[in-house]
Amino acid sequence: MPTFVRTEKCDGCKGQDRTACMYICPHDLMKLDKDGSETGHAMKSYNQEPEQCWECYSCVKICPQNAIECRHYADVVPLGGSVQPLRGTDSIMWTIKFRNGNMKRFKFPIRTTAEGSIDPFAGKPNADMAKISDNGFFNHNEQNGYRAGDRSELINL
Repeated sequence: MPTFVRTEKCDGCKGQDRTACMYICPHDLMKLDKDGSETGHAMKSYNQEPEQCWECYSCVKICPQNAIECRHYADVVPLGGSVQPLRGTDSIMWTIKFRNGNMKRFKFPIRTTAEGSIDPFAGKPNADMAKISDNGFFNHNEQNGYRAGDRSELINL
């Protein structure tokens, strides 16, 4: 089910050009209604095409005001229940509210290293741009992501 914005909670990320949900949405669905002409709520974000929502929860997790929610499927969250994530720097705290009023919370880590500490090219050779047009430049030891098999790597039963 698509995401929706609780306008009473949304502050439009304090009037920035791009809100957090606009930045994170992989399908570019979130939009900021700056003057209120589209939704009747000035400086509030909204999902401009709910039927196109991928339900990835990216906007729900990143919203600093917890203003974005998702209408959940009944088999996951029965009618009357809710799921709300609260993102921290190293984890997400999920709050699940059941129909009977019971609440459960659990923390899920989102990082195993300090933010900005990963070097994705560590230990990799620098590209020789003079050879970029040569055949086999990208897969000189492999062909289309595959390499020749080695019998010693097989599991013998």
